[in-house]
Amino acid sequence: MDYEILAILLAILLWVAWAMVTERRHRRMEEQRQLPPGPRSWPVVGNIFQLGLSPHESFTKLARVHGPIMTLWLGSMCTVVISSNEVARDMFKNHDVVMAGRKIYEAMKGDLGNEGSLITAQYGPHWRMLRRLCNTEFFVTSRLEAMRSVRSKCVDNMMHFMEEASANGTKAIDIGRFIFLMAFNLIGNLMFSKDLLDPKSERGAKFFHHAGKVMELAGKPNIADFLPLLRRFDPQGIKRKTTFHVERAFKIAAEFIKERTESMQNGNEEKRKDFLDVLLEFRGNGVDEPAKFSPRTINVIVFEMFTAGTDTTTSTLEWAMAELLHNPETLEKVQAELRNVVRPSEKLEEKDIQNLPYLKAVIKETLRLHPPLPFLVPHMAMDPCKMLGYYIPKETQVLVNVWAIGRDPNTWKDPLKFKPERFLQSNFMDYKGHHFEFIPFGSGRRMCPAVPLASRVLPLALGSLLHSFDWILADGIKPKDLDMTERMGITLRKSAPLKAIPIPYKRLSNDLP
Repeated sequence: MDYEILAILLAILLWVAWAMVTERRHRRMEEQRQLPPGPRSWPVVGNIFQLGLSPHESFTKLARVHGPIMTLWLGSMCTVVISSNEVARDMFKNHDVVMAGRKIYEAMKGDLGNEGSLITAQYGPHWRMLRRLCNTEFFVTSRLEAMRSVRSKCVDNMMHFMEEASANGTKAIDIGRFIFLMAFNLIGNLMFSKDLLDPKSERGAKFFHHAGKVMELAGKPNIADFLPLLRRFDPQGIKRKTTFHVERAFKIAAEFIKERTESMQNGNEEKRKDFLDVLLEFRGNGVDEPAKFSPRTINVIVFEMFTAGTDTTTSTLEWAMAELLHNPETLEKVQAELRNVVRPSEKLEEKDIQNLPYLKAVIKETLRLHPPLPFLVPHMAMDPCKMLGYYIPKETQVLVNVWAIGRDPNTWKDPLKFKPERFLQSNFMDYKGHHFEFIPFGSGRRMCPAVPLASRVLPLALGSLLHSFDWILADGIKPKDLDMTERMGITLRKSAPLKAIPIPYKRLSNDLP
């Protein structure tokens, strides 16, 4: 740790001379072309010290002073922060193509660039091919319908593991941990048609470990992203550690891919057509897309599915449970709806979701208050442009503060209160990217492609937890005293893990006279 601090201090001292030149360049840029307003920046570090421990909150406060579109300098990185639905609408409606680039952080940079990455690939033919694959193969309605049983099995297993761990309603459990395992196994089944986390799968446990480490490292602020002179030194070791864990995870995934390839060649493959089959059978035109995917590209796609799909699902469901336990009256309402529609002796199925408007409203209200990615995935201006009269330089990082937009008092009545009822209004907002007051999954070309899957998994998993169990907070904590503070990682998670006791509802109902 001491070595890292000394390295950072030394590099900053070496940086000062160069910074004096760039500071003058920034000022000339601001004088010649009108950037959006923003707080005054310091030499070398810019506005880094104004990030705070919760940048989404810090930027929300700054936006109240400098406006809903403002400029910040994070070291040498020019950053524009958008904090209102009006500015977001202008960005996605009028500048979607030019803003469709990606700002690539050091931890994201692999040896082969961003080949195969839907998240970090720059907008162009390769990205469009990957997006088309998602829309026509991975998340198309017919495939999602065909995999209902897979989602049901993963949720059922989660419920079983929770009940088993709780010793029949006498012991508190870490709710987020079991949700994460469910989400991880769900992606494992979609990709490989198997649970990766079970007592028999040592490889699955190792893959889980390395994927978790990558997500942890990706959520850490990296000074090398803001001060380019430090990139070759990697003073915090984030890029080095990320590369280590990515390579280990790739090695494990390569074993699954090799086994599947050999099975297909020998004619022993079962008829299942999972995501891995789609990737192995892909044939492109060989011009602006590959003739077929390389093993490395398949590895990237597989790994990205796990990292993107598990943490976001876990974050949303843990926050939903926390808000309900924090608001007992709302919990009673949603459980009453569930148990009126689905008998206690039966289990919740996806077909029941359409008859559960309050449950769906709870999901939406959770996403409004606790979007998984408070800034979405950072956008980047691929060319200079003007937005609302302001100049946006090429390669500017653009952060859409959907956390601030979802809590804007100009849009939402009682914005800090958890009130699912607001989403029960006829033709009210959805999260499909058309209502810019509510865009937890983004909008435009770079909107999350997995929304059709999330819209099935989230209500099924949450509804099952609420239908099958009654919940009591651990250690006698009262609902009003539940810790609701946030911590920033790759997603916006609860600062303290949510622990509660699940009491099987069937048992309670059977005890009634």
